[in-house]
Amino acid sequence: MNYTVKEVSAVSGVTVKTLHHYHKLGLLVPAEVSDAGYRLYGDEELKRLQHILFYKELDFPLAQIKTLMDGGQERLTQLTEQEQLLRTRRERLDEVMKTLQATINHEKAGEAMAKEEMFRGFGLDSEEAWREALGEQHVHLNETYGVDLLEDQPINPAAMNELAEEAAQFMGAMAEALRGGIMHKDERVRKLLVDHAAFLTARMHPTGAAELAAQTKFFLTDAFHLQMLESQQVGLAYYLAAAADAWASESASNA
Repeated sequence: MNYTVKEVSAVSGVTVKTLHHYHKLGLLVPAEVSDAGYRLYGDEELKRLQHILFYKELDFPLAQIKTLMDGGQERLTQLTEQEQLLRTRRERLDEVMKTLQATINHEKAGEAMAKEEMFRGFGLDSEEAWREALGEQHVHLNETYGVDLLEDQPINPAAMNELAEEAAQFMGAMAEALRGGIMHKDERVRKLLVDHAAFLTARMHPTGAAELAAQTKFFLTDAFHLQMLESQQVGLAYYLAAAADAWASESASNA
């Protein structure tokens, strides 16, 4: 049995415009297009659409969804993997909800909350969770630069959480310095850069002034990372690059 695009939209809740977009991307191609130009979908297309919607619930970007959908996996295998990913997300959200409820209870009682309890559930506590979290960045780096961020090697969730926490603190402090009108050459900003580089170096990611400057310049030229930084604070990417470049120039002149 064939279904028109309007019928598919009605049963799935996906707008006609979105279905047209999926067709254009090659993500969901109709079984046939009638002589009158109507898109017609069969049962297999409905199954594919269901897979797409499961992946969208997991916040997978469309490009990655297409790659996964075109990988030749059997439907049951794909459904099983999606079930596990959704289960992992639900378990993490359950932990976050517990933390939220505990925070509300502490606030009502006027009691201080232990910092370890304040952030319970926010860390990604499994390799699968980290692979999911890095999915969009992985697709971008792989498609744009041929870099495999998730190549076949184990991910240490504890180490990744530590790196992510420090990076968030560093970027937050840089954003605060920018908002506070502190010049990028200020000694307080320099200390943030030095401490960040020392942290990375101590964790087997050798980073000096020159390496940090090169990395921040890359952020300016790469749309994905530029948008990520600018969404946190307008001008942050440029401020970060200027500060790192100033430190690198000074380090080179003192060498």
